[in-house]
Amino acid sequence: MLRLVRVGYGHPDAVRLVEEVQQEYVVRYGSPDVTPLDPLMFEPPTGSFFVGYRDAPDGTSEAVATGAWRRVDLPVLGVSRTAELKRMYVSPRAQRAGHARTVLAALEADAAAYGAEAMVLETGVRQPEAIALYRSAGYVAVPDFGHYAGEALSRCYGRLLDPALAAAAPPDARTA
Repeated sequence: MLRLVRVGYGHPDAVRLVEEVQQEYVVRYGSPDVTPLDPLMFEPPTGSFFVGYRDAPDGTSEAVATGAWRRVDLPVLGVSRTAELKRMYVSPRAQRAGHARTVLAALEADAAAYGAEAMVLETGVRQPEAIALYRSAGYVAVPDFGHYAGEALSRCYGRLLDPALAAAAPPDARTA
């Protein structure tokens, strides 16, 4: 089971996992993601950053996943109150356990609770597992946006959020 905790972008577990995903980008694309990000983008009510923890066999808790969203308000899919998915990552040691779906659902619910009507994201063609996850979750191709707009290796997707998702949002009591 994965326990999601809302943290600041500078939280030590968040920093370590973001560094892990950046190294994965270097392997796949030859360089890290250089999208300009301000840590304040991930503070409620205009965003959130979560770390996912799983229980380790020794009884400790291990940080194995991250995910965030930030308000971008792009007119897409017939709405304009949109959030962008960022820093979605599950460490290789915890993959194939359904954690990515858990993080994605929590991010969608949290963004909906703060008024987002759609979620958008940018990923790359060298991340076929991410593309498969998003497509299976109902994401469809949307016009390019953001830092990598127009790049041959970039793909953008979006999905309308069900307002009922807001009831499933992770509670603020889990803030660390």
